[in-house]
Amino acid sequence: MGVDVRDLLEAAVAGIAGQTRPGQVEMAQAVDTAMHDGSHLLVQAGTGTGKSLGYLVPALLHAIEDRRVVVSTATLALQSQLVDRDVPALLDATEKLLPRRPKYAIQKGRNNYACLHRIREGAPDDDGMLVDVPPPGEVGRQVIELRDWAEQQLADGEAGDRDHAPSHQYQAWQQIAIAARECLGAQKCPYGEECFAEKAKEHARKADIVITNHALLSIDAFENRTVLPEHDVVIVDEAHELPARVTGAAGDELSPQMVERAAKRARRFVDDDKADDLIDASDALRAALDGTREGRIEASNGPVLEAAALVRDAARGMYSDLNKKSDDKDDDPDGAKRQSKGAVKEIFDVAERVAALSDLDVVWMIDRDRFGRELRIAPLTVAGLLRELVLRDRTAILTSATLTLGGDFDAIARQVGLRPADKLADDDEMPELDSDDETAPLPWRGLDVGSPFEYEKQAILYVAKHLPPPHRDGLGKKQFEEIIDLITAAGGRTLGLFSSRRAAEAATAAVREATDLKVLCQGDAQLGELAREFVDDPETSLFGTLSLWQGIDVPGSTCNLVIIDRVPFPRPDEPLMAARQRAVDEAGGNGFMAVAATHAGLLLAQGTGRLIRRSTDRGVVAILDPRIVTQRYGAFLRASLPPMWPTADREKVLGALKRLQST
Repeated sequence: MGVDVRDLLEAAVAGIAGQTRPGQVEMAQAVDTAMHDGSHLLVQAGTGTGKSLGYLVPALLHAIEDRRVVVSTATLALQSQLVDRDVPALLDATEKLLPRRPKYAIQKGRNNYACLHRIREGAPDDDGMLVDVPPPGEVGRQVIELRDWAEQQLADGEAGDRDHAPSHQYQAWQQIAIAARECLGAQKCPYGEECFAEKAKEHARKADIVITNHALLSIDAFENRTVLPEHDVVIVDEAHELPARVTGAAGDELSPQMVERAAKRARRFVDDDKADDLIDASDALRAALDGTREGRIEASNGPVLEAAALVRDAARGMYSDLNKKSDDKDDDPDGAKRQSKGAVKEIFDVAERVAALSDLDVVWMIDRDRFGRELRIAPLTVAGLLRELVLRDRTAILTSATLTLGGDFDAIARQVGLRPADKLADDDEMPELDSDDETAPLPWRGLDVGSPFEYEKQAILYVAKHLPPPHRDGLGKKQFEEIIDLITAAGGRTLGLFSSRRAAEAATAAVREATDLKVLCQGDAQLGELAREFVDDPETSLFGTLSLWQGIDVPGSTCNLVIIDRVPFPRPDEPLMAARQRAVDEAGGNGFMAVAATHAGLLLAQGTGRLIRRSTDRGVVAILDPRIVTQRYGAFLRASLPPMWPTADREKVLGALKRLQST
């Protein structure tokens, strides 16, 4: 072929008018090595490294050898960025060096594509009847617009992808899309040959590089690798999100409303007593949940588990009755019975899992204000699932700007199913392994290629050591005074990252009352609208919670100050985290460090990373929680952050912010 990864990267960088970055070169070479020797690779590539090219360039070399590569992202936004911008630009820049132009495709979950059956036959109402009359009001107007859009997409040969649809509410999209469980399937659906989702799968099967997301990667693993096309390398971008996304994909919900809705949808296809049994079971579940406090459900909570067993048995009976009748096209022309059967099967599967209460699962109950009480279930850990279903028989490249917690890769490695003992040293060769041995080690390497930014010169890490530790009642007078002084010195230009909505709102109110500075608060409007206003007006500040810790990119003078109100430990009453922490303790480990501190370290790394987004950025990260320097675990948390210049000197920090404001 005559081209190696370094030559191809050089051409790619030149083609997009970029600059050669040593970390990017080091990353590309390490990814290329891992693809060839079959070892797994964890690579931390700090902001500004250009990690997309760092893995896409070796992926091209691998793909043109007829060895398909799947790239998975945590968010649909990055997935679209890769497909719409990064990959086409890379192919244009490298086309002359490659023997052929690799093909690429995007593949998402079925619910991200318009469903022609729902558009033309209607969506099911509460009684399982397919209704093609849109609901009244604004949602109905949007449904009509979406139907017209989808038909035009079909006529134009486009993808029918939600990302390209006209503006709409979630409820409107649900009227024209369908979950995989309720899909009739290409063979039985009268519109199977035109189906957008099936076309996307077919394009993926013909592609050399497939761009997907962590949710679909998880579903593919759970479905015995039948969703995504066959591949021997998977690149996981935003890999710090993988355990949480897999947990979400492996989790389920069960509520009385869900059970009752499934019973009503299937009633006209089964004997009345079967439908009555499931409705009675939903009433029993409602009564059991009404008599239960929020939190984890354990073996001692007999009424809830007994109610789940009633739902399981009733759903089994109804599903058996549905199976006695054919659901071929001729006997079920509109597909309503098959869709109802899918809903009942889902109820059965979840109820069976809840009633069994395996040691491998955590079950808890929450009370949702608008929707009432419901059960949630999720795996106690996803490490084993990832190890056996994602990592066992293919090479995985896991990358992110935040993979080293406490200074090494061990914490994230354990979360994704890799064992620290199996880590290879830099000069170790990949050992020969028996691919049929399910107990064989999974060798991996860890590589931190750093960042081109000079954090020690560009950023100050200020810990307000003089403040009292945070308490459960929220922010106090001293914290509010500190926030007001900091934001005044900065002249606005502040991103406030808070541990709760209540804290963000209280801090917003305090700053608005004490100053004339403009402060936006998450919840004032849609987050995208707030972010745009924040970016457009440098003197405006934005306060919010978790979605701002990871989901906003604001380079330049818009953000000279990031305020973090407290170390973001998980709530002690959060059932899944508490169960995981207890399990580590019972196994002889340190549950607090393995779960709570790791969780906090990752969020702190993400949050502090909002400040420096390019080489000309300058500013301060202010942490108002002294525990990060006064408690033993503080060293672990500080080692998880970029290497900013640390200080507890308040006056120096206020002076630096004032100087930045004047430049």
